[in-house]
Amino acid sequence: MKITIIQTGEVPPTLRQDFGPYPAMFERMFAKAGHDFAFETVPVMAGAGLPDPAALDGIVITGSAAGVYEEHAWLEPLRAFIRGAYGASTPMLGICFGHQIMADALGGDVRKSEKGWGLGRHVYGVRERPAFMGGAPDLLAVACSHQDQVIVPPAEAQVILASEFTPNAGLAYRNGAALSFQPHPEFEDDYTLALAELRRGKAPDAVVDAAVASVSRPSDSGAVARYIGTFFEKAA
Repeated sequence: MKITIIQTGEVPPTLRQDFGPYPAMFERMFAKAGHDFAFETVPVMAGAGLPDPAALDGIVITGSAAGVYEEHAWLEPLRAFIRGAYGASTPMLGICFGHQIMADALGGDVRKSEKGWGLGRHVYGVRERPAFMGGAPDLLAVACSHQDQVIVPPAEAQVILASEFTPNAGLAYRNGAALSFQPHPEFEDDYTLALAELRRGKAPDAVVDAAVASVSRPSDSGAVARYIGTFFEKAA
């Protein structure tokens, strides 16, 4: 199975040398979870044209510093691509910005949250267990880094992960072939720490300090990565 990674953003310049690009993080995530996928990357934010979504095996839409409410030439083509993938039931995953743009394209409401920055490892309650998440525990701890949130999910979406801070943190769509998460299972702990420290001066120090401390707690990112891999295999 080939996963087409729709790259919508870049790792911050000061972290790029140590951590590489976002697509490589996803490739490592799937490999560690035991899923032997092939990959191709489409850097849409750099002007790359989008392929026919109906002709793809699977899609991952990455995180980005962009907001869905901003003016970027690539956003409207990406919305059309998402709607095309959904209509064709091409297996599709969105993470962080990918989660938000999928919700936006499919009828939801996405905004900068009045709650401010979400940083570090957050704990989410499992609200529903689709087949690919069978046996999931009641709580999952995964790294996040965001201000924007899905405020109102699309009518087609079911909330599967939630917290007080992020009530719509995970969405599974009714076509059985679309899935999205606000947190980042592809982030390693060292990148989560570096990214939190990079927000110092933008986010309140107390939020950054709590984010740094949170990384000492166990992560469930590996389990979420396995659920995602199973989702792709079942949806295909």
